[in-house]
Amino acid sequence: MRLMMVLYSMIATALAGTGVIAVLTMGYAAPWPIVIAAAVGAALALPIAWAVARRLE
Repeated sequence: MRLMMVLYSMIATALAGTGVIAVLTMGYAAPWPIVIAAAVGAALALPIAWAVARRLE
């Protein structure tokens, strides 16, 4: 569980940042698309972090 949380902090940051950059590249400068992209990235990071932690243990 501890490994998963450490991985989550790194993976969520990367995915949320990628989502925000993608939204800004598409020309959406309003706050809501940026927040939604960051939330989706953080939500997708949870199962990814869990899978990576399982493979590493």
